[in-house]
Amino acid sequence: MPFYCKICPRACGALRGERGGGFCGEGEPARVARAAPHMWEEPPISGRQGSGTVFFAGCGLSCVYCQNYGLSTGQAGAAVSPERLREIYFELIKKGVHNISLVTASHFLIPVLKSLREPLPVPVVWNSSGYESLSALRALRGKVQIYLPDMKYSDPRLAERYSSAPDYPETAKRAILEMYRQTGPYVIGEDGMMRSGVIIRHLVLPNALENTREVIRWVSETFAPGQVLFSLMAQYTPMGRAGEFPELSRRLTPEEYASAAGMLEESGIEDGFYQELSSAREEYTPDFDLTGVLEES
Repeated sequence: MPFYCKICPRACGALRGERGGGFCGEGEPARVARAAPHMWEEPPISGRQGSGTVFFAGCGLSCVYCQNYGLSTGQAGAAVSPERLREIYFELIKKGVHNISLVTASHFLIPVLKSLREPLPVPVVWNSSGYESLSALRALRGKVQIYLPDMKYSDPRLAERYSSAPDYPETAKRAILEMYRQTGPYVIGEDGMMRSGVIIRHLVLPNALENTREVIRWVSETFAPGQVLFSLMAQYTPMGRAGEFPELSRRLTPEEYASAAGMLEESGIEDGFYQELSSAREEYTPDFDLTGVLEES
C-alpha cells in the first residue's frame, strides 16, 4: 500500500506508491537492477567465490559523482516482490557465494525486512552510503550480520555541495555507531571470511584531502584496534554529474593517494585495506542489465 515515507534521514514524507516519489525517486515495490556474484569487494567479503550482490535502484543520497549513477538515479531496474527477493538470495547462495550483500537498499526497507523474516544460511551484508536513520537501522537488528557503510564526508560543506546533505557527517557517525552496537567487534572465520562486524569505507576525492584526514581521525579516535575494519578506496572516476564540478573532473593523482595512505599509516589504524590506485577504472562498474533479477525459466 502507498505510504508517506520517512525512512531515510531526509524524512521527506513523500507519498510512495506504484510510481516514484520523494528524493530517492522510488515507489513502493523494490526495484533491483542486478543480482550476481561480485568479486571486487574487500577480501573477507568477496573471498574466492564472490559476494552475492543485489543492486537496488534509486538512492536517498544521490552523490553527483556516483560510480553507479544510472542505477542511483533510477534509470535501471525492475520491480520485484519480497518473495522474489528471497528467491534471488537463494539462487545466489546456490552459486556458492559467501554472503548476500544488499547494495543501497535503505529506501526499500519495508520489502527487504519482509524478505529477511527468516534467517539466511549465509551472512547478510548491508552495503550502504552511511546516510541512514537510526530507526531504519534498529529495524534491521538481528537480520544483518555485516555492515559495510561509507563514511564519505567529514566536511558538511562538501556533503552539501556533492550530495545535498549537509547533515551527512553527523548522521553517518551516529549510524556507524549504531551499526557497531549491533554487531560488536568484527569476526573473521578461519577461512578468512567475515562473519559479522563493520567495515567503514572511505572514497578519497580529488582536491579533498582534508576531508579524508578528518574521516580517518574520527575512525581512529572512535574505535579501538580490533573493533572495526577500515577500507581506504582509490577508485574515484569522474562519472555521473562530476563534469559539472571542475574539482571533481579528474581522477586522483599518485601524490594525492600517497598522502591519503600516509594519513592512514600515521593514524594507527591497522585493521583494514588499501585499494590500488589502478582500481580507478570504469570497467569495475557492473552492467545493470537485470542479470539474476527476473524469474528463472
